[in-house]
Amino acid sequence: MKAYNIIVLAKQVPDTRNVGKDAMKADGTVNRAVLPAIFNPEDLNALEQALRIKDQYPESTIKILTMGPGRAADIIREGLYRGADGGVLLTDRAFAGSDTLATSYAIGQALKTMGKIDIIVAGRQAIDGDTAQVGPQVAEKLGLLQVTYVEEIVDLKGKNITVKRRLENGVETVKAPLPLVITVNGSAPDCRSRNAKRLMKYKRARTVTELQKENEDYTVLYNERPDLMIQEMTVNDIESDASQLGLTGSPTKVKSIENVVLQAKDSKVISGEDAEIEEMMLELIKSHTIG
Repeated sequence: MKAYNIIVLAKQVPDTRNVGKDAMKADGTVNRAVLPAIFNPEDLNALEQALRIKDQYPESTIKILTMGPGRAADIIREGLYRGADGGVLLTDRAFAGSDTLATSYAIGQALKTMGKIDIIVAGRQAIDGDTAQVGPQVAEKLGLLQVTYVEEIVDLKGKNITVKRRLENGVETVKAPLPLVITVNGSAPDCRSRNAKRLMKYKRARTVTELQKENEDYTVLYNERPDLMIQEMTVNDIESDASQLGLTGSPTKVKSIENVVLQAKDSKVISGEDAEIEEMMLELIKSHTIG
């Protein structure tokens, strides 16, 4: 094969380094409006693996698929700046409040409309949930093989791919046939930086909704520059069961969220003399720290 059709599943996530008291809504969902939005870090690792395939097979195409509100188009533009060929924003009020089960269902239904796909690449997990479930659930819903915890694509020839997995107690090399879903660890190589030429080329890439808000005539722009079109898909563009979408299709409910700040404590330095060690042990036993 001289080319591969690759989909990168990416997510715009709230920056969890800045969680405050207003970070959670009354219904238990994240209040994304008050948190800075960033490209999920491990999804960037996944994008880099896709870009390395394209380096080897230049005729390959990479599309980014993300589900979220309108502003999630920002990470599609970020992907275009780094080397992706296009993107699809799956956005609809019907998807609001989705847990991993509802998210993977919607994404799976969207993928079914996108034609032949050879490789689906995703980050291992998102920092706003840390579940590592969406990638495997998408694979299950599509009936595809999956390889998780991937750190490197070692070889790709024809319809077979060889990857290196980083596991808790070592490294595993796996060979698998395509089509395939891969989830990528944060230990994989960092994504390359933006390309200046691509930044200038794609800085005006927009969804139809964005152009309408900017009072731009999108028909003129897309006729002249179809490469600037970021495709939008709504619930009407996918075959779906409404009972499996959004909050209705989400059995997982968040009970509460809190911001934990670790503060420095007083420290005590000892020289290592037997008497000092014995004194310290007695203090720890007395405070029930040990024993």
